[in-house]
Amino acid sequence: MTDAGRDDRATEVLPVDTIAPGREVPPRRRRRGRGWIALLVILAVIAALLVVADIVTRGIAERQVAQQLEANLPAGVEGEIDVSIGGFSVIAQYLSGSMDEVRLRAPELVVAGAPVDAAVELRDVPPALDGPVGRIDASVRADAAAVDALMTLAGVEGGVTLGDGAVAYERSVEVFGVPLRVVVTATPVAAGDTVVLESVAAELAAGDTSIDVSRLVDRVLGEGPVEICVAEYLPDGARVEAIAITEGGVRVDLDAEGLSLDERSLATTGSCG
Repeated sequence: MTDAGRDDRATEVLPVDTIAPGREVPPRRRRRGRGWIALLVILAVIAALLVVADIVTRGIAERQVAQQLEANLPAGVEGEIDVSIGGFSVIAQYLSGSMDEVRLRAPELVVAGAPVDAAVELRDVPPALDGPVGRIDASVRADAAAVDALMTLAGVEGGVTLGDGAVAYERSVEVFGVPLRVVVTATPVAAGDTVVLESVAAELAAGDTSIDVSRLVDRVLGEGPVEICVAEYLPDGARVEAIAITEGGVRVDLDAEGLSLDERSLATTGSCG
């Protein structure tokens, strides 16, 4: 064939790795693909095992913390505690020496014979509960009967009656040698280690007769607001931050920083200055 008869088109060069139809994948490529698949399967199995191990560890840790806390409850306080450990990995938290968040629930806790519902959130908690906790925020709820029992225990005569944001309690006074009963309506105010009952109204009763003596409440009672020391019922360092009153019960919010949860610390109560 002459040069004139030759095809002037450029010759197409096929890539070396191009595999013609019907040809098998080279053994090296098959081994490489299978290796990646095996590696992915191994990683998936390891990840699944770590998740299972963390779930098991979390359950064990929660039970151990609950048992330890129940054993460390101070005298006069008893009940079962449900523990929930937050955070991504319990194992990682244990290795770091601090649990990010631990939530406690004790819906049937008994304090000095009165049932209360307690919820506690702990942050920066040592795994063995052998050191101070970074911060503790607690909320305690009690119904009217429990509040009445606790107030009587605190020395408030006649118990209390709960209203919308206020409480009513009875006081006995003598006016010109005549014993009278005064029903005082007061607003409770949280003051850290004490709860202050600020009188807002008073009613003087003698037999079936009652007289509104709100304007003379200080003179009739002969004293200022009633201060109830709550520190002596709380672990040393715990403070009352807020009180919410309804007709059905009371909610008290408390907090503490650097408080340890061992038996000695929980049994050591505070005092009022």
